[in-house]
Amino acid sequence: MRYAPINPRLFVENRARLKPLLLPGSLAVVNANDILPTNADGTLRLIANSDLFWLTGVNQEETILVLFPDADDEKHREMLFLRETSDLIATWEGHKLTKEEARQLTGIRQIHWLSEFPAIFRKVMCEAEHVYLNTNEHKRSVSEVETRDARFIRRVQAEYPLHDYQRLARLMHRLRVVKSPQEVELLQKACDLTKAGFERVAKFVKPGVTELEVEAEFIHEFTRGGGGFAYSPIIASGANACVLHYIENERPCRNGDLLLLDVAASYANYNADLTRTIPVNGRFTKRQKQVYNAVLRVLRAQIAGLVPGKKWATWQKECEQLTEAELVGLGLLTPREIKKQDPEKPAYRKYFMHGCGHPLGLDVHDLGHLNEPFAEGWVMTVEPAIYIPEEGLAVRLENDVVIRAGGNVDLMATTPLEADEVEALMRR
Repeated sequence: MRYAPINPRLFVENRARLKPLLLPGSLAVVNANDILPTNADGTLRLIANSDLFWLTGVNQEETILVLFPDADDEKHREMLFLRETSDLIATWEGHKLTKEEARQLTGIRQIHWLSEFPAIFRKVMCEAEHVYLNTNEHKRSVSEVETRDARFIRRVQAEYPLHDYQRLARLMHRLRVVKSPQEVELLQKACDLTKAGFERVAKFVKPGVTELEVEAEFIHEFTRGGGGFAYSPIIASGANACVLHYIENERPCRNGDLLLLDVAASYANYNADLTRTIPVNGRFTKRQKQVYNAVLRVLRAQIAGLVPGKKWATWQKECEQLTEAELVGLGLLTPREIKKQDPEKPAYRKYFMHGCGHPLGLDVHDLGHLNEPFAEGWVMTVEPAIYIPEEGLAVRLENDVVIRAGGNVDLMATTPLEADEVEALMRR
C-alpha cells in the first residue's frame, strides 16, 4: 500500500460502534465494490467501498464482511471472506492478502476464502432473524449500473425470502459522520499533503503556464507523498472559474486573471477538500482583492458558525445572508433589488448558487444526515464563493473543519489563506 499501516484498533472500534445499533439476532453483510470495465479488456483501478474500509481497512476486490454479534458459535460473530490467490494471480495481478495479513490488518480472527462463503452463510442465515444489507443511500447518488451490493441483495432475498431485511446504510450514516481521533489524524495527513501541493503550485504559477501544467505539479506532490487526487481537480483560470465543476484544465493562465484551484489529496482513502484562488501574476488587482476579502470574511464567519446543535439549513441560510450583504458592498446588488426579489429566486443566487459545505471523510461528500443537527466530531468543508461572469472572475475559498464544543479545529489553518500570505508565497 502507498500509505503507512493503520492501527487495526480503528477498525475494531468501528465495528464495536456498529454492533449495538443492530437489532437482536441480526446479521450484517458488507461487500467490496466491483472493479469496473472500461473498453476492450481494460478495467479501472478498484475504488474501495467506504463502508467496508471503515469496518475492516481492506481495499481488495470480492471481499465480504459478515457480522453476527449474537451468533451461538463465537467463530461466526465476525468473519471476513477473501479472494484466494494463486501463482497465476500473483504473476498477473500481484500480491493479494493472506489470511494472516488480513488478521493483522483488520483485527478479525476468522478469515475464510470466498469458496467457503455459501456453506457458512447458509448456516448463519438459518440462525439469524434480521439481515442488514448495504446500499449507497447518498441523496445525490445516481447509479446507472448494477452494483455488487445490488446483485447480492437480489440473490439473498430470492433464496431467503422470509427473513426481516433492514437497511445498513442508515446506521452507517449516523456512525461515519462522527470522526474518531484516529480518523481526524488521517484527514490531517491528507490536508497536510494538500498544503504541500498548494504551496508547490503557488510558487510555480505565472502567466503563460497552462492549467494542465498546474495539475501536473499537484499530482507530482501528492504521489510523492503517498497519496493521490481526492477528486477530479478543478484548475480554472479567468472566466473558467465561473463553471462550478470545470475539469478540462487545458487553457493557458493569462496575466491579470485569477486562478481557482479546487484540488485536494487523498491519503489512506481519507480525503481533503481545498479551494484557493490566486492571482496568475502574483498580485491581486484592487477589484480582485475586494472580492477575495469579501469571500474570506464569509469563510471566517461560517467556520465560527459551525457549532454543535445547529442544523445545516440554518448554517446555509447564514452564509447566504452574509454573502448577500457582501454583494451589496461590492456593488453587485442593491437593497432595492433585494427588497423586490422573488423569494423563490433570491437575487444573490446569480453570484452564489451552491451549498456552503458538506461532511468530509472517506468520501469527499461523506455520509451524514444533514437534516440532523451538527455534533461534535463532524468534519465539514466550508466553501463560500462569489462568481461574477460579467467580470470574468470568481473567488471560492475552502477549508476543512472539525466541529468541537470548545472551539473548532481547522485542519487547514496553516495553509496560506490571507491575500497578502498568498502574494508572499507566490513571490518566493
